[in-house]
Amino acid sequence: MKEKTIKVLEFDKILEILEKKTETDLGKEYLRKSRVLSDINEIRIKQKETSEGITLIMEKGNPPFNGVSSVRDYIKRAELGGTLSAGMLLKVGHSLRASRVIRNYIKSSTGTKDGGNIKILSQMAEGLIPNKIVEEAITNAIISEEEISDNASSTLKSIRKSIVNKNNVIRNRLSNIVSTLSAKKYLQDAIVTIRNDRHVVPVKQEYRHQVKGLIHDQSSTGATLFIEPMAIVELNNELSTLMIDEKKEIERILAELTDLVAAISEEIQSNEILLGELDFIFAKSKLSLHYNCYEPVLNDEGYINIKKGRHPLIPKNDVVPTDIWLGKEFRTLIITGPNTGGKTVCLKTIGLFTLMAQFGLHIPAKSGSQIGVFNNVFADIGDEQSIEQSLSTFSSHMTNIVEIFNEIEDNSLVLLDEVGAGTDPVEGAALATSILEELHGRNVVTAATTHYSELKIYALTREGVINGSVEFDVETLSPTYKVLIGVPGKSNAFEISKKLGLHEYIIEIARNSIEKNDVQFEDALIQIEKDRKEIESTKEEILRLKKEQKNLSEKLKIEEEKIKKRKERIVDEAKAEAKEIIENVKKDTGEMISRIERYSSIIDKESRKDVNDIKSGLNKRIKELSKTEYILETTDDGKPIKKGDHVYIKSLNQKGYVLTEPTDDGKVTVQAGIMKLSVPVNTLVKTESEDEKSTKKAKNKMYSLKSKNIKTSIDLRGMNLEEAFLEIDKYLDDAYLSGLKEVQIIHGKGTGVLRKGIAELLRTHRLVVKHRLGEFGEGGSGVTVVTLKS
Repeated sequence: MKEKTIKVLEFDKILEILEKKTETDLGKEYLRKSRVLSDINEIRIKQKETSEGITLIMEKGNPPFNGVSSVRDYIKRAELGGTLSAGMLLKVGHSLRASRVIRNYIKSSTGTKDGGNIKILSQMAEGLIPNKIVEEAITNAIISEEEISDNASSTLKSIRKSIVNKNNVIRNRLSNIVSTLSAKKYLQDAIVTIRNDRHVVPVKQEYRHQVKGLIHDQSSTGATLFIEPMAIVELNNELSTLMIDEKKEIERILAELTDLVAAISEEIQSNEILLGELDFIFAKSKLSLHYNCYEPVLNDEGYINIKKGRHPLIPKNDVVPTDIWLGKEFRTLIITGPNTGGKTVCLKTIGLFTLMAQFGLHIPAKSGSQIGVFNNVFADIGDEQSIEQSLSTFSSHMTNIVEIFNEIEDNSLVLLDEVGAGTDPVEGAALATSILEELHGRNVVTAATTHYSELKIYALTREGVINGSVEFDVETLSPTYKVLIGVPGKSNAFEISKKLGLHEYIIEIARNSIEKNDVQFEDALIQIEKDRKEIESTKEEILRLKKEQKNLSEKLKIEEEKIKKRKERIVDEAKAEAKEIIENVKKDTGEMISRIERYSSIIDKESRKDVNDIKSGLNKRIKELSKTEYILETTDDGKPIKKGDHVYIKSLNQKGYVLTEPTDDGKVTVQAGIMKLSVPVNTLVKTESEDEKSTKKAKNKMYSLKSKNIKTSIDLRGMNLEEAFLEIDKYLDDAYLSGLKEVQIIHGKGTGVLRKGIAELLRTHRLVVKHRLGEFGEGGSGVTVVTLKS
């Protein structure tokens, strides 16, 4: 991808932001070496890496790259036989630790269990080779860049112990010497100091011959000599020997650790490369989260469909999401409209999103947005007048376009801002049309901005070329950044000038000076835009109504299904109840017949005949009952029958529904099935509807179950308000269903918080008639007494 295109589309600024998201120099280095790709399969892998990184960050937080730095130079030195310093080894240890921690960070994710969610990063983590033995050997031996641990070796520990003991002996000996010399006033100060790693005392110049020893230094004035008393020379010699031994042992330890590092140099270098790449991947993921991006759908057909795209370099509070598409039904998009920046933003959004996608970055657009993968992207955007080369704006643009034609290839994306501008309008329009026609003939996906009306007409008449515009608000004199595909834009020069205060007569003179056809074309654009807005508004209203209709239809369907199921349930329950009653009657009747048969042998012949008649009658009645599908229950509440009552017609063994109020002669009209009958009121018995029976049965059953277990009080002491509210709501429902009229809520006295909260809840509760604190003998202010609805 050309460096010039990257700068013109401001992709370099996105890379700068991305670099700030990396945490290591290795990640920054990997980023600088990365390039915009053109192979769709490679890009898909890079996009998937970014998505997997987001999955991990969302699940486990940012990856732990702390302490990671480049150690390749140290590794090379170790391979060549050089000894690494403590600081170098410490950085190698940090690199080994990071490889282990990052590997565990990725592998311990729940997303790796099925191998699907973070498959690529999981495979990369497998490539990280930790070596805890070498890592711990380094961290146990080295405390900091200047300090080696006593535990680095038993020999070092023993030497340092001897050094401490020898220092103590020397100090004790010097302490005696100092006190003696001070008493004789030979010393400048009664202190012990160090010169050339030897313990010395500050002796006054005039007493130099009074103190036997070796002179190591003198003060700047010469008044003080720093003398090592002969009494401790041998001790200092022994201390120096120990310090030499310590240095040798440290060198031996460092050499030993260096050998360990050299033995795994290939693994460390391989880890370093992977750590840099992983840091780069997670930086892409963090950038995606920062801009609320989504992985684009890639294609190699040159199709771009950006849904609610937001240019990432425009502040979040100012950016307006926009929809842009091209490359399928049409390969060339000509964007027109006033010169307010909206058109250029549109071009840059298309180009920038393409570069971001081909670099493996997600794009700040709605999920499902599509980006075509191009072999190259060319852009000529902005006023590039060159003073150094003595080129005008037109010449500069034409130089760029010539370069584009020289380098263009199949499957390219070309973005041209104000094509043909900067010269005579007639010639510029003709040249612009010719340039776009050439690109269109080569089947190049092209987006261009212009002011020329000739290009608007070209787009209307050329197949595969379409007009577009950036919507402009004349009232605020600013673009809305909403891209309208298929609609040519107006320059709005007259409207803007009028809004800015230019005299109407000047505008009118200008309007009259334009050719009639141009005026008619601009007026047509105004009408098209007006019609478009009306159609769009109507379309939105139609879609809203269709959505409401669909929701209403679905609700009605659900209600119908509920009613149907309820009817079926009621009928099934009625039949089951009727069957049970009939079976009981048959059982009782059978027992009666059996008893009659037992006594028939001891009665006379004439009585036996009567018994047989009774027996036949009972059998006949049983057969009639067996044919009955249900038995209707009646509930005569003693109130007069009125219109709307459900009734049982005794004379017909039928149920019905009263349609009229009783007449003067005591008759009502009853709907019984498909028949309407006029029947006397005294032949009717009130009954319940099927719905009422079903509801009553369910309610009675619920009352029965609840009343067996419900208590008249509930103890909430020790609970917080939230827990108490949940318990109270459930308890009051149960108490109401069980028929209790009054219950007690025990909350204790305490601070009063629970009591006040419960009182506030009861004040608005749907089942509560009133409530009060308990009286003496009821628990006082530690209890609230609640009266429930009937």
